[in-house]
Amino acid sequence: MEYEKQLQQIKNGSGFIAALDQSGGSTPKALENYGVSGDEYDNDESMFDLVHEMRARIMTCNAFDNERVLGAILFEDTMDREVNGKPTANYLWEDKNIVPFLKVDKGLAEQMDGVQVMRPIPGLNSLLDKAKKYPVFGTKMRSVIYEPSVDGIEKVVQQQFDVAKQILSKGFMPIVEPEVNIDSAKKHDCELILKTAILRHLDYLDDDHQVMLKLTLPEEEGFYQELINHPKVLKVVALSGGYSRKEACDKLEQNPGMIASFSRAFTEGLSKQQSDEEFADTIDHSINEIYEASKV
Repeated sequence: MEYEKQLQQIKNGSGFIAALDQSGGSTPKALENYGVSGDEYDNDESMFDLVHEMRARIMTCNAFDNERVLGAILFEDTMDREVNGKPTANYLWEDKNIVPFLKVDKGLAEQMDGVQVMRPIPGLNSLLDKAKKYPVFGTKMRSVIYEPSVDGIEKVVQQQFDVAKQILSKGFMPIVEPEVNIDSAKKHDCELILKTAILRHLDYLDDDHQVMLKLTLPEEEGFYQELINHPKVLKVVALSGGYSRKEACDKLEQNPGMIASFSRAFTEGLSKQQSDEEFADTIDHSINEIYEASKV
């Protein structure tokens, strides 16, 4: 019943998905952007304490509301912690009516064939079993594409869909994220190969299965419309991928039917040093800008 309510919210709701899932490798940069320098923590534990403080400050802010924010993607460490005395996913869903997702990948393998596939995820089943204890709706996992290599991109998409099927079998909605690097000299060529591969793998899914897709904003306006309309795709969401929030929102407006799932572009401008009022004003402006671009 809960899953069905969450499904309808993601399918029919107006808004975007906040990506609050920076993990080991990307956390120092996220903290630095938030005004926390590396000499303010001396190990991973204190680093994750600080990033959780940042995330809790975002989630408990009145501007972070379900009128504009449909869902939020969490890192495992965030799921294991509490916000306002409740497990994070429970706080999001029960107090905010915002749908929680869980990042499940373990980072990227070395670059080969112009791509980075995901590292193996040996404990995936046990992680999903743990997520079952919370109102987590779906998952997210990321690979990266740099070159228009047919073989490399096929490896990325094959792996993403293989893991997605494992996630579907556990009763979760997978977000498949084959990111095309925004600095690729042949970005559009990569996107052409990627779309073809995704369409083929969607056809291999069982008739009653759907996935979500998280894709880099494309070079060609409306390029992913075929995926947005596909019966086996619940939603196509866009990553910001290093674009500024303004650039990302401008590009998003050129792609009706896609909604944002921004990370760095979402938290742009937030600072630990801001007063609560300044912080609330900044996040409200960010949420509104991304929401408006997602509505187009």
